[in-house]
Amino acid sequence: MSKQGLTHVDASTQRPTMVDVGDKPVTERRAHARARVRFPPAVARQLRDDALRVAKGAVIDTAIIAGTMALKRTHELIPFCHPLPLEACRISIDWEDDCALRIDCEARATYRTGIEMEALTGASVAALTVYDMCKALSHEIVIEQVALVSKRGGRRDVGE
Repeated sequence: MSKQGLTHVDASTQRPTMVDVGDKPVTERRAHARARVRFPPAVARQLRDDALRVAKGAVIDTAIIAGTMALKRTHELIPFCHPLPLEACRISIDWEDDCALRIDCEARATYRTGIEMEALTGASVAALTVYDMCKALSHEIVIEQVALVSKRGGRRDVGE
């Protein structure tokens, strides 16, 4: 894509800019993002045996709180993100297989611009929190993937 086609680059100055969403219609926006955290097999077994509790506390509960807090502050973390009137945020964390946790973050807002960055931020920070809480067990923990699963509302829908 050329620089003129980038939404966060002013066409005349070629400088970064926030997109003007003032003329966009207000619609319901939904986004679902997912992250995966993979553990070495022995660490995964230990976490399962200890009900995902470590010396720092309850891993899942803490990651859900951290992800939600980050989602709500996305506009402070990512340049040019608009503050959104969030209506819903749901973060779920569960074992995807024997060694990997799946973190799903779903968010909803009725506004003029999408909520994908908020969902991606929520999933990312939840994954980082899992890593932080478990790193004393191993530094071979890997955040494998952070991806947008779907988005609804706005000009086009993506995924699912």
